[in-house]
This record gives sequence, structure tokens and C-alpha cells, in this order.
Amino acid sequence: MKEEMIKQPVSRLCFRSKVALAPMVRVGTLPMRLLALDYGADIVYCEELIDIKMQQCRRVVNEVLETVDFVAPEERVMFRTCEREKDHVVFQMGTADPERALAVAKLVENDVAAIDVNMGCPKEYSTKGGMGAALLSDPDRIERILRTLVKGVSKPVTCKIRILPSLEDTIRLVQRIERTGVAAIAVHGRQKEERPQHPVHCDVIKAVAEAVSIPVIANGGSQDCIKVHSDIEAFRAATGASAVMLARAAMWNPSIFRRDGPLPLEQVIGEYIRYAIRYDNHTFNTKYCLCQMLREKLESPQGKKLHSAQSHREICEAFDSVEYYKETTAMLEARSAAEARRHHTDDQLEDTDVTTMTVRFDRRDYPPQITPKMFLLEWSRSEQLPQPVYETVQRPLDRFFRSTVTVANKKYRSTAWDKSKKLAEQTAAIVCLRTLGLPEGRIGEEESNLVKKRKREEKTECSGSAESAEESGHAPIGDYLALYSIYSTEGTAWISLDSTVYRQRALLPG
Repeated sequence: MKEEMIKQPVSRLCFRSKVALAPMVRVGTLPMRLLALDYGADIVYCEELIDIKMQQCRRVVNEVLETVDFVAPEERVMFRTCEREKDHVVFQMGTADPERALAVAKLVENDVAAIDVNMGCPKEYSTKGGMGAALLSDPDRIERILRTLVKGVSKPVTCKIRILPSLEDTIRLVQRIERTGVAAIAVHGRQKEERPQHPVHCDVIKAVAEAVSIPVIANGGSQDCIKVHSDIEAFRAATGASAVMLARAAMWNPSIFRRDGPLPLEQVIGEYIRYAIRYDNHTFNTKYCLCQMLREKLESPQGKKLHSAQSHREICEAFDSVEYYKETTAMLEARSAAEARRHHTDDQLEDTDVTTMTVRFDRRDYPPQITPKMFLLEWSRSEQLPQPVYETVQRPLDRFFRSTVTVANKKYRSTAWDKSKKLAEQTAAIVCLRTLGLPEGRIGEEESNLVKKRKREEKTECSGSAESAEESGHAPIGDYLALYSIYSTEGTAWISLDSTVYRQRALLPG
């Protein structure tokens, strides 16, 4: 039975007669993508982002930066985008699982122009788990992933591959990919074992372009073919492709996208730094990209300053951009303060049925193994009440957290915001306990049953450890507070702990 081709939804993004910034790890972040668009790129790909990590992210509207951030549980921004690139940015993911791929695509599809699957990266970080170039040997999996994405999202779906050792196998693969309904296919004209020093196989890309009806995006010409903007069209003609994708040539100087010719590197670096500061790029990502641009100039005095820089301020000092740094950081801080005031006003108007006070949880105020949440849970059980329920929200402004705890149908929370969800929950428990006049476990409070229980458990653990240690010839030092002294005789160390003496054999040379 003839396999039916899936129709791709109509979209604003077209892949014919285009020039694109290729997906590059650590390079394809927001500052580089915006700079490429400024210089004339039609399409910009983000760096490959792994599906498992992206699936854990939440979408946050950053009102200070005017961006949309996808933030991991540890508060790392995995993908940041903005309105300027919305109709041009292609989100590239690393995946080997159709359902995970679809979940990630649905998460980002309203903020990007297209979804791409990496099937060409030969590096271990991509191929482990069957992603990247590892997919080339599993066409059935390729088909499942692409068909799932094409059916499941409203934006165009594409993929990027490398050529196979056999031309016939390469053509069979791309024809099978075409039947999944993808909008375009990018072809890096090297095999997965080949590296930049190997020549790009323009003839194979051309054969692929002739074998399919969808746009083919030629990639791999930076080393051999593309030195100036006019070379881009020559490479497209040599490969018969519909579009061209630039990686290293754009990484070295993104102004290669300019039809009027490249700009001086100093100007390009200055414009890149401004985007990095404006959009709060990670310092070491900024530093990495600038190092790729400087290349042989890294040993210059300016290059050495960059190498030693540990902050955006120091990077700006190396490139005479301190004034811009001061102005922009002041502007962002003013926006942040205004947003904080607005949120504070909103807080005062909302949830009048919530009991609030301004407190924070400080771990140093409590003994080891004791927390306010534990005290609140213990009290709720003793009163035969349902377990406390915590609802935590995050403020987009600074990604701080605040939690509301519900106990016996009443709500409690602090007016303060905390750096983590765990801290916010402990703070909410403190508000509840103090409102009800209950102990919270602070050092100096009269010992509660919970504290006494913990001490009994620790004493039992220490006694067991002492017996076990005596059998093995090693002495324990308990986790509880105690005065102790250490002395030695004839090669044996003796530890006096709470009036009990243990010995550690052969601790000292005898």
C-alpha cells in the first residue's frame, strides 16, 4: 500500500531562498540570534536543547527583560526568546522519544516560528541516549518522532541531518523523511565521522535536493566555500539547495549576513555585548562567544582581559563599553523596582482571607533535623486535622517564591518572597505556627515532644554506631552537640565524648 504524505499546516515561515543562522551549542543564544537578524539572516536556530531538560521547564514571562523564559527547576534559564525574533526563530531539540518531543514542542510552539529535531550532531552529549546523529541509523524512530510532531503542533516541523556513507541510503532516508510531512530538511554535507577539516560534499547535497520536493537547506560550507556574503549564493547554487545555513562563518563574524559586506570585528563585538547586557545573558556564555570571534586575537592585551573577566562589568571594561553597562543595568534595576512595587500593591489587594506577617525562615535558628514544617505537621496530626497543604507561586520579576499554607480551612503566608520553594514553604509554616501561638522548634524554645523524640532517635543511632564502631576498631563522633577532647598514647587516639571514652586504633604512627 502506498504511504500517504501528511500535509504540513500553512505557516508564515518559509524556507525557500533563505539564509539561516545554524544551531550551535553555546553560540545560538538570544544575543547572537538577534545580532544575526540585524545583519540580514532570515531564520535563526537556537542551540540544541535536550527534551528531558526542557520538559521540566516552566514558561515565565520576564516583564523586566521583556522576554519569555523557559526556566528549569534549579532556576537556570534554558531558553530565552523575545518578540523581535518570534517569527524567525526555530527551536531545535535533541530527542529520541516521540512523546517527549511532542511535550516540549507544545511547551514552546506559541513562542517560536518552527520546531526542528537534531539528527546530525556527532558529539557525545547529543548521541548518548540515541539522539543527534545516532538517529541516522534508526529511520523507524526518525519517522515516529517526525510524524508525531507534524500531527501534534501547529508550527512547521523540520530536521537537520548529516549524509550517510552511501548516496543511495541518504536519498532513501530523506525521501522517507519527506513523507512524514516536514516543512524542510537541513543537510550538513559531511558524514557523522567527518570533521570541519574534511571537504563538504556539495554533490551529495545537490542529489538530495533533486530527490525531494520540499526545501533543502545546505550546511557545512563555512570552512571551504563561504568567506564573504557573495559566497553564500555560490554555495547555494553549487548544492542546488533552496536555502543556506551558516554555522562557523557566522560564529566568527555574524556580519557575514550583511549584503553590503562585513563590519569591522570591533563593531560587531560591541553590538554583541550590548545585546548580552540588555538581555542579561549568562556571563560565561557571553565570554565564550566573544572568544570565538576574537580567535587569533585572544593573545592580545584585550584578549587577555577577556580571558580573565569574571563578570559582564569586567567584559565591558575590556571592550570600552562600561558606560553602556552602567546605563543599561540602571534601567533594568529601575524596571525591577517598579515591578516590585506593583506586585507589592497587588499583594495587599488580594486574598483578604489570608493571615499574613513579614517573616523569613533562617536555617541557623533551628537545630539540625528540626523545621517549622515538621512542627506544623506534628501539631496537625495531634489535633486530628488534615495534613497542611502548601500552594507556592513564583514571581516572574525575579523568580522568587511565596507559599500559602492551609490548615483547618484557614490560610497563612508571609509577605516576604524567598529564593526557593522549600524556603517559602518553611516561611508559611512559621506564619501559621506564630499566629496560633505554637512552638516552631527554634533554638532556645522549651523542648517539645518532637525535639525530644529526635534526640532519642539520635541517641539510639549514636549508641548503635558506637557498638558497631567498637567492633570494627573505629570510634564514632555523634551528630549531637557535645564537649570532647582528643589525646593519644602509643599510636592510639582516644576520644572523650560526653564522659564516654572511645578509642581509634592505629590512628597515629607507632
